[in-house]
Amino acid sequence: MRQGVLISTTEHILSALVGMGVDNAIIEINSLELPILDGSGTPFVELIQQAGLRRQRAARTYLRMLRPLEVVDGGKRIAIYPDDCFRITTSIDFPHPLVGRQSLQIRLTPQAFAEEIAPARTFGFLDQLSQMKDMGLIRGGSLANALVFTRDSVMNSGGLRFADECCRHKVLDLIGDLALIGHPLRAHVVAERAGHAMHTALVLKLVRDRSLWELVMSEESPAETPAPLPSLALGHAASD
Repeated sequence: MRQGVLISTTEHILSALVGMGVDNAIIEINSLELPILDGSGTPFVELIQQAGLRRQRAARTYLRMLRPLEVVDGGKRIAIYPDDCFRITTSIDFPHPLVGRQSLQIRLTPQAFAEEIAPARTFGFLDQLSQMKDMGLIRGGSLANALVFTRDSVMNSGGLRFADECCRHKVLDLIGDLALIGHPLRAHVVAERAGHAMHTALVLKLVRDRSLWELVMSEESPAETPAPLPSLALGHAASD
């Protein structure tokens, strides 16, 4: 939300833009939320590839971490550390025979994002559906736009796209939530059992503490006139 305008479920399209290296785009929307499509980032990636990218004259400004930052909530944790590229390490743990504990580390590039992260779909568990719908969530959810687990199997006819599809989708969401920072990152993000609430908590702490980071035109040279980070009012909806 910004200046009184609220748009929901932006994480998949923001993730696709960041993952594919797009930082200047106009998006027109006629609803309060982005379409879920098939529950992954692939439809957005394909549209970006079809449209093509244009290199601009303005230099890209990166946010480079200077000191670590960590958010902890019980057994959940998310942290961001200095690095020379954008790297993500994620782990999840769900008590399900097809999920369990999964972990993934990836260095973000357009090719890695398109092939390894974008296809992973949002997911849920059949025994939680009625409770989530009572909360007003996933009202448009179906097997066409989400991966649904029964107690011991997957309801979707095509099965899993990756053995660790759930972990990969968490990376997709994380990239999209971190896009709220407003600059591409030079940092290593480590998330353990974290979700949207912790992602946005990290963003808020980061943008409020200017001593943690610097804006650079490249990995070597600080930007001459760093732009301030945006003032954000962040909210989250439960999912995945």
